[in-house]
Amino acid sequence: MANIKSQIKRNKTNEKARLRNKAAKSAIRTSIKKVKVAVEAGKKEEAEKALLEAYRLIDKSVSDGVQHKNTAARQKSEIQRLVNSLK
Repeated sequence: MANIKSQIKRNKTNEKARLRNKAAKSAIRTSIKKVKVAVEAGKKEEAEKALLEAYRLIDKSVSDGVQHKNTAARQKSEIQRLVNSLK
């Protein structure tokens, strides 16, 4: 356990950030899963709506520093390819 005041504060802020990042990543994974489920069911309109929501969450995570821009690009590419396979 830290004895230094600034390190105690830093530990608290790190924990808050960890929980916030965990929630954001979970939301992204859920939105990607919704796209995949819609594609497997062959529901084009539902997949496109889910795609837009996933894009929004992925882009927000990059701007908030939750994940790296290349990770986001890879995720977006993967789900876009799935949706394009329906057309």
